[in-house]
Amino acid sequence: MKNIENASDFDAAVSANAVSALHGLWAQCGLDPQALQRAQLTGQAQGFAASFAAADLVQASVGAAALMATEIGDLRDGSRPAQTVAISAQHAAFESSGYFLLDGLQPDLWSPISGLYACGAAVGAPGWVRIHANFEHHRDGALALLGLAPGPDTPRAAVEQALQQWSAERFEVAAAQQGLPIAASRSHEAWQALGHAAVIAAQPLVAIERMGDAPPMAWPVLGAEQRPLAGLKVLDLTRILAGPVAGRTLAAYGAQVMLINSPHLPNIDAIADTSRGKRSAHVDLETAQGREALRALLGQAHVFMQAYRPGALAAKGFGAEQLAQLRPGIVVGELCAYGWQGPWAGRRGFDSLVQTATGINADEAAARGLAKPQVLPMQALDYGAGFLLAFGVQAALLRQAREGGSWRVRVTLAGVAHWLRSLGRVEQPQWSEARPDITPYLEMLDSGFGRLQAVRHCAQFSRTPAAWDRPSVPPGTDEAHW
Repeated sequence: MKNIENASDFDAAVSANAVSALHGLWAQCGLDPQALQRAQLTGQAQGFAASFAAADLVQASVGAAALMATEIGDLRDGSRPAQTVAISAQHAAFESSGYFLLDGLQPDLWSPISGLYACGAAVGAPGWVRIHANFEHHRDGALALLGLAPGPDTPRAAVEQALQQWSAERFEVAAAQQGLPIAASRSHEAWQALGHAAVIAAQPLVAIERMGDAPPMAWPVLGAEQRPLAGLKVLDLTRILAGPVAGRTLAAYGAQVMLINSPHLPNIDAIADTSRGKRSAHVDLETAQGREALRALLGQAHVFMQAYRPGALAAKGFGAEQLAQLRPGIVVGELCAYGWQGPWAGRRGFDSLVQTATGINADEAAARGLAKPQVLPMQALDYGAGFLLAFGVQAALLRQAREGGSWRVRVTLAGVAHWLRSLGRVEQPQWSEARPDITPYLEMLDSGFGRLQAVRHCAQFSRTPAAWDRPSVPPGTDEAHW
């Protein structure tokens, strides 16, 4: 790593590993290499020490998304030179940390039952397991599996005690059979031995496939000062972090994004942050009226993104192939934890669980000389996947405009974890390095959740700054029409 003499040099230094990652991603998707000359990835992320190149991953991912937006802008208005984009590693790391305040307070984003537990001591199989229990039904399912009373009053200590009777792997398997998001901590070698790692490695990081024939969609004329995606309509049927980040990114680049929630499903506090720039409507797909409302929205949409478990929307008539029939030329973005093929296909997971299951936490602990599994210093899998989905959706939009067709884009958290490992390990992480002040990267604005202070988008465009035109609002605030 280059020795940085002062702060300005630090910001100006080129992040070589991130640049290499961006170039590799761009080539994998068969894109014009000349465009890469317009992307500047600079700096190093202080205060986010890890043995994995997490900061490089998120910087490269958002770089790909921003650069692809300029490609769309150039297609829509080729009268001027295409924009350049610059992404600071420090800013990208802060955006990927998920930091935000509501009315001056930082919400507690984790349920008391969520987290890492030692387990298996009483059965001679000591290990570690991670429970994700931020939703009540996941919490109560985990408690029931342990023979404990459901509800918020069961203490964490009771979970700790009950888990001593379970090996990590046995608890993980039992939880998966009930659709619960729980992962055993294992080494990377143990993850590879399960067979699913080979399935993930054989898939593209960002899979872009043509689903059928359709003429190119007509796009609105792009005004001189409008952002690249202005006038393009995106239906965002995602709920947890990675998918909403993708929608928020597209909104920052000018897209009209409508977040669609079920009135029956819970959400997490991070929705206040990830809903910036979006309309937010309720649609009940359990009813004929709700399905008709979504079909009406689809009739004007350019993009449909979803992150429900595989098959869930197809059962309602909104699977990718069904969408292509209903709206020829649509771009469908899909995201899940472990993919659509292989022994772990369809298994529920989140960033923290994928880190645990695939050996990232175990390797991070070994790098620190610790026995307890250690998490990455940012939500690199969630944010990386969100930025990559935004990138892939835009790449498919560009192909649709040039070639026609309906398109599907797929990204998985496990695929992002595999990519992270391929970027190499950091030889001497600066574990004690302090983080710089986050304040210069924040914006303050009113929202439907209270006064929101959150990180601005990190991509800097040369002509049309990224921005969110709408404040975040609670689900159901807007009517379900464009």
